[in-house]
Amino acid sequence: MRIATWNVNSITARLPRLLAWLESSGTDVLCIQETKCTAEQFPTDELRELGYESSVHATGRWNGVALVSRVGLEDVVHGLPGGPEYDGAAEPRAISATCGPARVWSVYVPNGREVAHEHYAYKLRWLEALKAAVADDAAGARPFAVLGDFNIAPTDEDVFDRALFEGSTHVTEPERAALAGLRETGLTDVVPRPLKYDHPFTYWDYRQLCFPKNRGMRIDLVYGNKPFADAVKDSYVDREERKGKGASDHAPVVVDLDV
Repeated sequence: MRIATWNVNSITARLPRLLAWLESSGTDVLCIQETKCTAEQFPTDELRELGYESSVHATGRWNGVALVSRVGLEDVVHGLPGGPEYDGAAEPRAISATCGPARVWSVYVPNGREVAHEHYAYKLRWLEALKAAVADDAAGARPFAVLGDFNIAPTDEDVFDRALFEGSTHVTEPERAALAGLRETGLTDVVPRPLKYDHPFTYWDYRQLCFPKNRGMRIDLVYGNKPFADAVKDSYVDREERKGKGASDHAPVVVDLDV
């Protein structure tokens, strides 16, 4: 079973690449973030033609998450149970479903913007709610994973130059402590192998030639429980999909399971 996660940075802009990648990669389940569309605009018909069921939680031009599966899509839950609101609204940042033998979440963790910003406090509250929401499944006997864009680099090695991020979001101790708390529910960081260079970065800014210079970050993560982690046979960052015209600024992270 092949499961992947990919922040597509607008599914409308990325649709031809997404469909071609699904066909060529043999992915069974794809967790998508940052759809930047309404539910009505989501390409359900195009995905169905490739043999995929889909479910989307999206409300407009910002945020949005989806699950795409060719091995079943059952017991779908839209949103983060008990999650906080921002500016009076519950943002579409989480969706979960049972896909074949596994239960999976696609999450798009708030960015945080700046440490002194209310969005940063919202990010920490959101992560605390995520920890509470997944605790039972994380401790269960069924393969379970939370996949997505966490907007946090778990260690200093997960950014190209830690000194450049001093005082910025994505690397602060409270954010990393929130990730550690999530792992304490019984989840393991399934670290992918890079297809090039020494470290598996998953995101490269469009500016300043960050991708060709490999000035990246590992912020797209796969957190699996013990049955999930024990079933992992391979995992990698599909760096090739970050190349060329019309690419997302994130690359897909792919996990192969023997289940």
